[in-house]
Amino acid sequence: MYYRRLRDLREDKEKTQKEIAELLGIDQRVYSTYETGKREIPSRFLIILGDYYDCSVDYILGRTKNKTLVK
Repeated sequence: MYYRRLRDLREDKEKTQKEIAELLGIDQRVYSTYETGKREIPSRFLIILGDYYDCSVDYILGRTKNKTLVK
């Protein structure tokens, strides 16, 4: 599930939910619902996070295991 990838990517960068929520311009409680799978994350946030984590949206969504972006 994609929400596990959200958490793993965040933890790999040693960031808090609050820091990522601030990046997205939302409240930490809302971001928490994305990481727990209680709410679907909007595509605009997936794009921001893909850029931030330097990975594809497909990786975040679990459509590929390849984290590296093809450039």
